[in-house]
Amino acid sequence: MPVEAGAEGEEDGFGEAEYAAINSMLDQINSCLDHLEEKNDHLHARLQELLESNRQTRLEFQQQLGETPGDASL
Repeated sequence: MPVEAGAEGEEDGFGEAEYAAINSMLDQINSCLDHLEEKNDHLHARLQELLESNRQTRLEFQQQLGETPGDASL
């Protein structure tokens, strides 16, 4: 006896509406994760800029004091 497609979906406890709701939630989660990834990339870039700025400032300060960059680590 063949099983109808509609009856098969009913047997596992999930209908078309439930799958659509789950799919919608997964889409929302995916959008949130994409947004978080963009923010993370932006923060990473800003931190890299800050790190480089601090390096430059430290080197300039060392030069003003007459030190070489290697002397600061001693």
